[in-house]
Amino acid sequence: MKSSRISFEVDVEQYEVGKNMEDGFELWSDVVTKGWIVTDFLVKITREDGSIVCPYIVHRRGRTFIGNGDYVITEADGSKHVCGADKVWNRYAKPDNA
Repeated sequence: MKSSRISFEVDVEQYEVGKNMEDGFELWSDVVTKGWIVTDFLVKITREDGSIVCPYIVHRRGRTFIGNGDYVITEADGSKHVCGADKVWNRYAKPDNA
């Protein structure tokens, strides 16, 4: 069976450090040693104490870590998703002011 996605409005913002767009941070060392993900392009933030952390978004399937250039998609109900810069404008209509 084929179906089309229902159209609805979302907020699409490219991730920026310091704008509180993420739901939390994980230590870089834990991401590398405990995760099963490709870590090459993840955003890495060095804190004053020297620890390196990676921002993430929490959703119903777990956590998605934010990569360099990724966009944070926020739906009307507040749920968030991460979408890569290479796919965002294929999945969402580009606003006139972007």
